[in-house]
Amino acid sequence: MKILVTGGGTGGHIYPALAFINYVKKIDSEAEFMYVGTENGLESKIVPLYGIPFETIEIQGFRRSLSPQNLKTVYLFLSSIGKAKKIIRSFQPDLVIGTGGYVSGSVVVAAKQLKIPTIVHEQNSVPGVTNKFLSRFASRVAICFPDVAAYFPDEKVVLTGNPRGQEVADIKQSAILSEYDLEPGQPTVVIFGGSRGALKINQAFMEALPFFEDKPYQVLYASGERYFKELQEKLNLSKRKFNNVSIQPYIDKMADVMGNTQLVVGRAGATSIAEITALGLPAILIPSPFVTNDHQTKNAESLVKAGAAKLIPDGELTGQQLVAAIDEILLDDEVHRKMAESSRKEGIPDASRRLYQLVKELVQ
Repeated sequence: MKILVTGGGTGGHIYPALAFINYVKKIDSEAEFMYVGTENGLESKIVPLYGIPFETIEIQGFRRSLSPQNLKTVYLFLSSIGKAKKIIRSFQPDLVIGTGGYVSGSVVVAAKQLKIPTIVHEQNSVPGVTNKFLSRFASRVAICFPDVAAYFPDEKVVLTGNPRGQEVADIKQSAILSEYDLEPGQPTVVIFGGSRGALKINQAFMEALPFFEDKPYQVLYASGERYFKELQEKLNLSKRKFNNVSIQPYIDKMADVMGNTQLVVGRAGATSIAEITALGLPAILIPSPFVTNDHQTKNAESLVKAGAAKLIPDGELTGQQLVAAIDEILLDDEVHRKMAESSRKEGIPDASRRLYQLVKELVQ
């Protein structure tokens, strides 16, 4: 089977695609893949590292205000469909999967015109502009949150979940925390604001730090590279160690760490939600206010409604509030147990299998 995958712009579009590709390669050694992205997108840096054939087309998004650039956008979209057709004809895929981002628009439309089956994969609880547009062309729309089905044609929607969830679901207990100077097996909360960090989370952590040292749980904090230097200077990290607290610029084995902690504090991106629920972890979610359609708040609300998470708006976050929320979960075994159980119920730990089953149904 030959599958062409397209999506880019953010890790939330790229990593689910890569997780799915990894899964299929494990169960079908003869499967072939092609990934189509843009030359300047994040995907151009990430995908080649996985040894996946990678092609590019030129595309850009619409400006929200009246702008001459929108004329260029229309031109690029139309010309990129032609380029996408050339790539498709050369690779001859059995099916095309679009995971979001402007680049997937041209490729999925091109595939539709060439009468090739297509799947649009929507990771969030509120769909992106591209996926809403593509739903009229796609053979099926794979979703991760039941609520998002309302935005798409009923007859096309299939609940598959996010492949990243299946990728982390089988993580085993290990001594990974010792790599961060913490005790494996002890109650631990991991706090992070994404790969680059988050200003409000960083400020709240600084306020909360004096209170964490006396707690009966451990704290692993990833500040993001851009805030770590400030923390080093203010806290004298090169010479000072904190009891029960580890401060890192970045956690490169985040999935393994999450599999060995009892609580997650962070943003509410689709990939994070998939990982949290696949592992059955309670969460304190602080949605980013800087995302399209405020979709992270909608993502978080779905877990709050299920009893799996607490939500603190970014603008209201304080150190005192952060400590109180963590205490409420980690210092009460019954609260923790119920939230963990609710989180696990929301997870889809076989998402890649479900998506692959959908692929096979369309290709037959």
